[in-house]
Amino acid sequence: MIKNDRFLKALARQPVDKTPVWLMRQAGRYLPEYRKIRSQAGDFLTLCKTPELACEVTLQPLERFDLDAAIIFSDILTIPDAMHLGLYFEPGEGPKFKQPTCDAASIKKLGIPDPEDDLGYVMQAIRHTKQALAGKVPLIGFAGSPWTIGCYMVEGGPSKTFATIKGMLYTDPAILHQLLQKLADSISLYLQAQIAAGADVIMLFDTWGGILTPQAYQAFSLHYMQQILQSLPAHIPTIVFTKNGGLWLEAIANIGSNAVGLDWTIDVGDARQRIGHQVALQGNLDPAIMQATPEVITQHVEQILASYGSGNGHIFNLGHGITPNIQPENVAVLVDAVHEKSQQYHQCKQHDQAQ
Repeated sequence: MIKNDRFLKALARQPVDKTPVWLMRQAGRYLPEYRKIRSQAGDFLTLCKTPELACEVTLQPLERFDLDAAIIFSDILTIPDAMHLGLYFEPGEGPKFKQPTCDAASIKKLGIPDPEDDLGYVMQAIRHTKQALAGKVPLIGFAGSPWTIGCYMVEGGPSKTFATIKGMLYTDPAILHQLLQKLADSISLYLQAQIAAGADVIMLFDTWGGILTPQAYQAFSLHYMQQILQSLPAHIPTIVFTKNGGLWLEAIANIGSNAVGLDWTIDVGDARQRIGHQVALQGNLDPAIMQATPEVITQHVEQILASYGSGNGHIFNLGHGITPNIQPENVAVLVDAVHEKSQQYHQCKQHDQAQ
């Protein structure tokens, strides 16, 4: 039994007393207590792979802020790591792979990870966290989209141009589809295991879908996300987020997810007019605004709430992950402003949630 089910009700577009709020990367480097635990762990991957520590950092933001959901602390590259590609993190440069999958031979060798064996540490972290939450708020499980994970695997790390994978897309699309299908199968099993371990909601992060043409987005990103959603139990709510996906909101809304995440490049009111009758909407404050004064943060919260307007189906979030340079006090300002300023847009006066 979830005591604060405001987030779940918003996903179902049911009445709530105030707009729920959580933040992408809400457990992260902006929190001094997170930095302390990461220092104790020694490195990022060890932190991810130690269930007790992953549980601890998942809960840290909920101890500070009145958030309406927790998201399990992990990384979208756990699957290619389990495929033995030599994932490591270069300081100041981000994730890299010692063995990129940039040709047919390397893609053919890839196996499908066993979620309880190769990725069991994630399931253990979810079980620990569910027990520790004791029903306080829902727990979100997640994965990267096949396209986004594939970008890192083929490029061997972050990229500004994505020349290798986009070259593969146009010169040997059949090979790229083989990779994306293996990733879709792996992600489906991975998310099914997260649900079995206790995840209440599933989110797909399609960080790099926005670099594609409309036709390529449909074929190489959206198609595989739809396949994954169809593999999940129907009673588990899902969220799909494509960064820079504002051009394709109608197509995204049609793949069967309960909610569409928005980045900051689209007005939430326009998005509601386009697809809000089909799905809930999540977003979409520009993360850079979190560097501003409390007054400016509150002003922009009010603008987004007013743009969405009265009614159900809005989950407040940033348009992408919170950045490390943010003061924790500003997060408190954001969360409290969303809860306080949103009440006027909801007619549900009595609510049985724990406050």
